[in-house]
Amino acid sequence: MVEQHGKTLVPQIRFAGFTDPWEQRKLGELYKEVSEKNDLTYGRDRIISVAHMYFNPVVYVTEDDYLKTYNVMRLGDIAFEGNRSKNFAHGRLVENTIGDGIVSHVFKVFRPIQPFDLMYWKYSINNEKAMKDVLTRSTKASTMMHELVAKDFLNEEIAVPSLEEQRRIGAFFDRLDSLITLHQRKYDKLCVLKKSMLDKMFPKGGSLYPEIRFAGFTDPWEQRKLSELVEIERGGSPRPIERYITDDPCGLNWVKIGDAPELGRYITQTTEKIKPEGLAKTRQVYPGDLVLSNSMSFGRPYIMAIRGCIHDGWLLIRDAQKHFDPIFLCHMLGAPQMLNQYRMFAAGSTVNNLNKELVGKAIVSLPSKDEQREIGIVLDRLDSLITLHQRKLELLRNIKKSMLDKMFV
Repeated sequence: MVEQHGKTLVPQIRFAGFTDPWEQRKLGELYKEVSEKNDLTYGRDRIISVAHMYFNPVVYVTEDDYLKTYNVMRLGDIAFEGNRSKNFAHGRLVENTIGDGIVSHVFKVFRPIQPFDLMYWKYSINNEKAMKDVLTRSTKASTMMHELVAKDFLNEEIAVPSLEEQRRIGAFFDRLDSLITLHQRKYDKLCVLKKSMLDKMFPKGGSLYPEIRFAGFTDPWEQRKLSELVEIERGGSPRPIERYITDDPCGLNWVKIGDAPELGRYITQTTEKIKPEGLAKTRQVYPGDLVLSNSMSFGRPYIMAIRGCIHDGWLLIRDAQKHFDPIFLCHMLGAPQMLNQYRMFAAGSTVNNLNKELVGKAIVSLPSKDEQREIGIVLDRLDSLITLHQRKLELLRNIKKSMLDKMFV
């Protein structure tokens, strides 16, 4: 393993055929500071937002002459954005990969003076691991954000691979980002479609007919108060709860808000159990029961797949008379028509959380069991597709994070 000044010059992961150590180079050998003032060749539609690195078509300035104070930022130039964040404690460097434009004079701009690969430097220069020490030594804190000291920055050294290895690394991360963007778009479209279906597959405005329904279903939906159809009860907590928590595998599943999955609608396990003697002070739930967070943020409902006990942060909704298909009921409880009623009932009151009375007086519309099942199947399939793309997104983001850590020195 090659080292220089105590720093390893070979990344953990690299493409086949590359074995030479990376070269330690001063940033001043790679970039020069530039202050190319705008001669109004570039207008309002070519202003670059360094914080997000995109062309921003809306700029709130009153006179075009003000744009003369802006600096030209050309393709491949880098700029320092001094806002502190969780990942970038001293600010961050961003590369312009979108084309020539102008940037506010508050940002220092540096231009490459050596052959380079655009995509490689996009990921290298904005890599917290690679640039953390550089920015720690070459920035100083000010009132609003960190400032970059150009002289100190250009005097810093970083490890640089050959141009060919730069191209391979840049192409890899560019492809990875394209996959992330693809799945993000699919995920966003599915979420919009799901929201639209929830809005259109349930009647609204007092109507007995939804905007969209399956062929063969023409009967009006029945309208009833939810409390007339299901049992609604609030959970309870034995106190102090610490006395009832147990490691005994025979204990009762203690269902907390954190046990609800981020993906999916079924609660299948809990992280804690309580002693059986706590049962008298809580509410027991069974597979098939629905639980709904009583927070006024209106957390979505979940279906119990296990037996357990719920604390007073949950409401139990039990369809003892079997009026509903459980999947349909779960989606219906989280539909916009229901959420709007909750908000309307709570408006102007001192109620900070949902309660059984507030939820119970919501008017629900229900079709035949057959139509309920059809609606539940479609919405569940949409949920499965949304979950699939969300998991792919998480996987790709984790891969990118790991590769950013292991493919750079």
